[in-house]
Amino acid sequence: MTQALLALAGVILWIIYGTTKLKWPAFFVLLLASVMLALLTGIPLAQLGGLLSEGFGKTTASIGLLILFGSIIGAVLEHTRATQRIAQSLLKYLSRLPLPYALGTIGYVVSIPVFCDSAFVILSSLNKELSVRSKVPLLALTIALSTGLFAAHTLIPPTPGPLAAAANLGLENVGLLMVLGAPIAFVLVLVGASYAQWVSKRVDLSVLQPAEPAVESSTEPTEQQPIVLPSLGLSLAPIVLPIVLLALSAFVSAVQIDPTLALGAGMMVSFALLHHPGVISFQESIHKGIQTAAPILIITAMGGTLGLIISKLELQTYMSSWFEGNQWGLVIVFLIAAFLKTAQGSSTVAIITASAMVYPLLAAMGLDSELGKVWVILSIGVGAMTVSHANDSYFWIVAQFGNLTVAEAYRYHTFATLLQGTVGLLLVMAAYAISSALNLL
Repeated sequence: MTQALLALAGVILWIIYGTTKLKWPAFFVLLLASVMLALLTGIPLAQLGGLLSEGFGKTTASIGLLILFGSIIGAVLEHTRATQRIAQSLLKYLSRLPLPYALGTIGYVVSIPVFCDSAFVILSSLNKELSVRSKVPLLALTIALSTGLFAAHTLIPPTPGPLAAAANLGLENVGLLMVLGAPIAFVLVLVGASYAQWVSKRVDLSVLQPAEPAVESSTEPTEQQPIVLPSLGLSLAPIVLPIVLLALSAFVSAVQIDPTLALGAGMMVSFALLHHPGVISFQESIHKGIQTAAPILIITAMGGTLGLIISKLELQTYMSSWFEGNQWGLVIVFLIAAFLKTAQGSSTVAIITASAMVYPLLAAMGLDSELGKVWVILSIGVGAMTVSHANDSYFWIVAQFGNLTVAEAYRYHTFATLLQGTVGLLLVMAAYAISSALNLL
């Protein structure tokens, strides 16, 4: 068993080295990690091909369509300017709030279907315009937007990370994960916005910024192709419909709706946005969604393969004494995800790897129920927020499109993600303690 633990530690180091120093594609790094772990732990070579295919196939079957449907929804919202409509409308409705809180809320809503990297690029021009109009420092608004996007990105399906963790841990009730993850993520949005508000009172106004890099978009308005923003209701429908359906499925026994069907319904509703003039066609929306989903799905499925091989190591008996206190188990889960995130940069890879590692230990932690798995996934999710720095692509997008120097990005963005992750762990532990006291586990 000691050999298996050393092999697992070596594989983790390889994942970090391969993705950060060598900068190899995460899929290939995870593939080699799976092969290395199998060979180092004595799995016969004759069985290796079957295990690779089984792990890849199971994960793809579990969440493949979820990732594809979510990516198509995100592509439609982005290229029909529905995200811009959501942002403008929410600003109007939240006008009584301090601007950092309004922007954090916008990020929270938009990042549920749209990857936080893309969403920040989409909303960065709005961010700068609001800074000029409101005389609120751009730095503060950048923090509010980046933390608002980041919270949903790591905690709320259909973002790929939480979906992958659900697949790795065998969670059947994805709706329960969404219902419990959403309020925790929103509290973390408020944490980021509060920090941004504090920063806004303590930095000099800075609105004269260099021009941002051009972003290619097939929906850029021209004189021949005017852009008409869709209605708020139609823009929100692809996001709200799956959430409502999954919430009903989680709490109403008479309503049993598969997550795939819920997201599929959201995708079908999103196509109504394509009727507005000057936007991408139906065929283009499908094509762009597939382009976005393919690399995510491959990485996620390869993570599932690694998880299957880890499950063969029979770590549960050996490590059960480490997890006698369930809440300490959640802390260890958090630290594993935080270590992986900080070391190699990608929140999604950190979530996939951490969930694969802890799956064999769920019973030892007393968290092998559906609700218990949700607490583990959320603990992994807040760990995967901690922290975003120079080896994270999101760090550079926030710095570049928020017009921050590297020093400013470290001082404010990185610290904000540390703050969110730490508060997130406290929230998850408190929620777990309440559910345990009520005998809900």
